[in-house]
Amino acid sequence: MEKSTNMDTSTVDPASLSLVELRALRAQLQADDDVVSYVRRLVQARLDLIRAESEHRASGDELSVTEDLPVILGQHLTGGSARPPRPTEDASGHPLALQLDELSSSLGAHHVAELSSAELDTLLDGLERFEHARSSERRELFTRLDALSAELVRRYRDGEASVEGLLAEE
Repeated sequence: MEKSTNMDTSTVDPASLSLVELRALRAQLQADDDVVSYVRRLVQARLDLIRAESEHRASGDELSVTEDLPVILGQHLTGGSARPPRPTEDASGHPLALQLDELSSSLGAHHVAELSSAELDTLLDGLERFEHARSSERRELFTRLDALSAELVRRYRDGEASVEGLLAEE
């Protein structure tokens, strides 16, 4: 994933940051997580569609997989992370979302019903690898966000930061 900040934030000690830097980095990582989460939901929905197509083929079912779309896509709209949602920007133009679109197109995702079984397997494999990479990125982001949040909590608990100061900055 592209770094949105100018420094390598994966090795930054949260205790070494000023309160303003700490909050800014946390906000940036939350925005990065929003993008990764959005792209993961997209790829997971595509994977579910591909798996449904494979199941239809294996069962000899004559129905189109499109009849399962409301159920398949509904799982991704109603399910979600245990973390509370935040308002987010449209991430469809983000480089990571564009990368998913390019990968999907190159593997034939826009014509799933027309793919051979081997092509369907290749598509499934490519999208699974892409999803696994995004999942790893997300776990890394959570680790970093948790460290930043813990430092913020410590500062408030120890009196190094105050709610009044936070309100005054807004």
